[in-house]
Amino acid sequence: MNRRDLAKGLLAASAIPAAAQERAARRTTGLPPLKITDVKVIATSGGRNYRWVFVKIMTSEPGLYGIGSASNHFNSHSIVAALEKHAKPFLIGKDPDRIEDIWQSVFLRTYWRNGPVNNNVLSGVDMALWDIKGKRADMPVYELLGGKVRDAVPCYDHAGGPTPEACVESAYKSLEKGFRHVRIQLGNYGGGGFIPAGQGERPEGAPSRPAFDEDVYVDAVPKLFEYVRAKLGFAPKLCHDVHSHLSGINAVEFCRRVQPYQMFFIEDVLSPEQLAWYKQIRKVTTTPQAVGEVFSHPLEYVPLIVERDVDFIRCRVSAIGGITPARKAATLCEAFGVRTAFQEGGDNDPVNQLAAYHVDISTPAFGIQEENAFPESAREMMPGCAEIRRGYLYGSGKPGLGIDIDETQAAKYPLREARDGAPYSLDRTMDGALTKP
Repeated sequence: MNRRDLAKGLLAASAIPAAAQERAARRTTGLPPLKITDVKVIATSGGRNYRWVFVKIMTSEPGLYGIGSASNHFNSHSIVAALEKHAKPFLIGKDPDRIEDIWQSVFLRTYWRNGPVNNNVLSGVDMALWDIKGKRADMPVYELLGGKVRDAVPCYDHAGGPTPEACVESAYKSLEKGFRHVRIQLGNYGGGGFIPAGQGERPEGAPSRPAFDEDVYVDAVPKLFEYVRAKLGFAPKLCHDVHSHLSGINAVEFCRRVQPYQMFFIEDVLSPEQLAWYKQIRKVTTTPQAVGEVFSHPLEYVPLIVERDVDFIRCRVSAIGGITPARKAATLCEAFGVRTAFQEGGDNDPVNQLAAYHVDISTPAFGIQEENAFPESAREMMPGCAEIRRGYLYGSGKPGLGIDIDETQAAKYPLREARDGAPYSLDRTMDGALTKP
């Protein structure tokens, strides 16, 4: 064989794997192979004061694209830059069918991982890929996750007010709307635990503002639920969010004091820096614990699940990296008898809400989902939004996530510049020290 014949043979041999790969793809999927052709970043205020960031992944199949949520209210511009400057050039040309491989690649390509910015990038990409796969299969995403294990997703409503009487009145309204689960707050987060502005001894020159006091809170809020139970009875399933305002032994004492009122759960009684105290809570009370709203690293929630130190995991799906890690967390919860209660309220967006819905409706480990109602401007911008009826969340039933985005409408509500960097509003104690949210 001369060199020319050898070269021809080598060229023919090198072409075989590509042809075989395409044939294998057609046999296994019945569809031609895909490529990612573009990644669009859509940032919008949604017609209100939201700071939403969406990812739209375009493919080589005409008209086939996926939508994902990368929203992070407090770091929105960082997310946009990370998507446009780093993720987009990395993704173009990749096979969108390889969801797990792309997730791992985007996760590892930054070298330092499990940070909230890259997790939101991961989420936007991951959800969009699941959306594409569902559309291609002509199925809702939950069908790809094993199908429904419940008919709809129960949600808890938000109730509260400045006084116990106002809280009861608000809770009645939630019950009238069909909710069986109601979260009750005495005012804002930390409500019941503030010393009013101008009262008490304060440092010289300190601003006169409400100051948080743990002991006041631990005394006031159990009395609130004593009053609420006296008025509502024990049929409603009640929740309360401490929002990480307590430390150590005060968290233990608080959970002990609310035990007689049979809470559905107490949320984030401790900050993520003090998770070891959950073992102490378990020793003295059966008050159910929900935790994880500000988690971004699996080593924050995995030990709590495995050790059965908590009852509900409260991560936001977009904050931990999307549907792929959320379904893994749900499977781990199932194995250890813990339930999910994904954090989907407040500044959350309709795409993330639906991503949680698809995991919730397909996992036996589901516990509850947080209610979130969006304004008409957002619903017009995003056809296919989930709906809450009589306390239950329903998806559209359409293929993929079941939601779309009108880019023309989104452009009418541009993302606003972040005032003072858009920080989270923080509380302080009497001496001026910060209270952890």
